[in-house]
Amino acid sequence: MKRMQPTPGTAGTSAVGLADRITGSLVGAAVGDALGGPVEGYAPEQIAERHGGRVQGVVGPWNGDEWRTARPIAPYHKGDGHVTDDTLLTHALVRVYGTVRDHLDAYAVADHLVPDLMTTPRWIPELEAEALPLHRLFLAEKWLVARLHYGHVDPREAGTGNIVNCGAAMYMAPVGLVNAAHPQGAYAEALDIAGAHQSSYGREAAGVFAAAVAAACAPGATPESVVEACLALAKDGTRAAIEAVTDVAARHRDFETALAPVRAAVAPFDTVGPDYRAPSLGARRPSRLHAIEELPVALAMLLVGGGDYRRTVLGAVNYGRDCDSIATMSGAIVGAMRGEAAIPREWVTAVSEASRLDLRAPATALTEVAREIFTRDVTRRRAHEAAFGSLADPTDPMPRADQSPLTGPTSPAGAHAAAPAAHAPSATRPPTATPAAP
Repeated sequence: MKRMQPTPGTAGTSAVGLADRITGSLVGAAVGDALGGPVEGYAPEQIAERHGGRVQGVVGPWNGDEWRTARPIAPYHKGDGHVTDDTLLTHALVRVYGTVRDHLDAYAVADHLVPDLMTTPRWIPELEAEALPLHRLFLAEKWLVARLHYGHVDPREAGTGNIVNCGAAMYMAPVGLVNAAHPQGAYAEALDIAGAHQSSYGREAAGVFAAAVAAACAPGATPESVVEACLALAKDGTRAAIEAVTDVAARHRDFETALAPVRAAVAPFDTVGPDYRAPSLGARRPSRLHAIEELPVALAMLLVGGGDYRRTVLGAVNYGRDCDSIATMSGAIVGAMRGEAAIPREWVTAVSEASRLDLRAPATALTEVAREIFTRDVTRRRAHEAAFGSLADPTDPMPRADQSPLTGPTSPAGAHAAAPAAHAPSATRPPTATPAAP
């Protein structure tokens, strides 16, 4: 892939602080989710016919007042600003971070996320009632409860056997935010967490999406730098799909012209097939050759929209198919890049009021936790530097602690010594870049 040229209009992201990026990402994800929910599962042509043109904001249910009985959506009130399970799971993962207050792994899913879904009633916007979050999840997400709570499967392997989809990727934004500006750390941590839920390219997408959010937090980030960070980490079909789709997207600056070419570019990697509601017999099986559709398309719309929230998310929504998750991902990335001010205020208000959710409260909690984790990471890293440095003798080529990235000038040897840390177990994974100051 040729190196991309920065998109005009994305300058100025260096001035956005950590708290604003975390708020922008979580609020941006929720708003994208709510906008995409009512048109999920339909083709762009069907969406335009139903709404008399492209969707331009919050819209009502596909079946109007008959949503309570209309199949296949009933009994969910999708539309009118209601968030879906993407946001419910994202907020649940934020609560797990708030409990653990450190990096997470697959065991945190078993010990904290699953009990949260099973035991604590919460307001479910699409049900217009308080209920256990578990009751809103679809089968691929209920798999977490079946395997971990009832099956007592090793959490690191529990995702094996589930249908391969975007179910884990769609709620990984908090992982990227905790690892702000450190995509390698976000990728490794998300892969660990997602092992409890997904396998194959579904798990890979979770890692790459978390990395995208982390890369978007870097000062001066652009849509192109985010895509390049994803390509540097992605493997197998996921990498090939991102490369193919973003190559096409880079030629467009209007989602209207990009919709069909982007779908054509991702089709060879997507196992669901042309009819989203009637997947083929080969759909959603593990493979090193395929990818979920949602993440490559979210990155494509990020490029097409040039980092502008409205253009990016509306491109994702009007793409159709699994557009609530596509808009969740693209909204999270733009929000992390540009902060809350990038999100249309009227959309934030409409979604917050309709869903009866404080969209900013999870961000406040996660910002505090992210700072605690970073401080702990620095302490761990310095302890490792001291221990590693003490192993050297005058004939060793090993770097001294004062040659590390955190405590002094970095030599070539020091740079190589620090590199493997990005793939260390989550409890000891140190960052190599400092999140933006609030």
